[in-house]
Amino acid sequence: MIYLYVAVGGALGSMARFWMANTMAILTGPEFPWGTLLINIIGSFVISFFGVLASHGLRFAVPYELRVFVTVGLCGGFTTFSSFSLQTIDLIKTGQAGRAMIYAAASVTLCVGACGLGFLAATAINNGLGPTRNL
Repeated sequence: MIYLYVAVGGALGSMARFWMANTMAILTGPEFPWGTLLINIIGSFVISFFGVLASHGLRFAVPYELRVFVTVGLCGGFTTFSSFSLQTIDLIKTGQAGRAMIYAAASVTLCVGACGLGFLAATAINNGLGPTRNL
């Protein structure tokens, strides 16, 4: 049943991301990804705020299923950057600031690098430099 909470939250988060990115592009133009930046900031705030506020045993504790719905489903569908941000903060708060900085630097560098490699590979395939398939 927990997977249903994650799936519904993920669907809602993804739809919210799509709406916000498009709305910001209409409002600000396509020159800078303001929508994605705003999505990442909001998602990072929400996952941390809700995760801490609603944790088990605290004043505003909510059932595990609701925490998973919001943090994994909704925030995960809205932006995976929020999970990255929370994990970085978790490392810092457990006294692992050095590991947090390595994780942050490695995540940004490797993920942007992987995105670049994916772009190059797809471009090469589209330009006929790889295997082709007639449809």
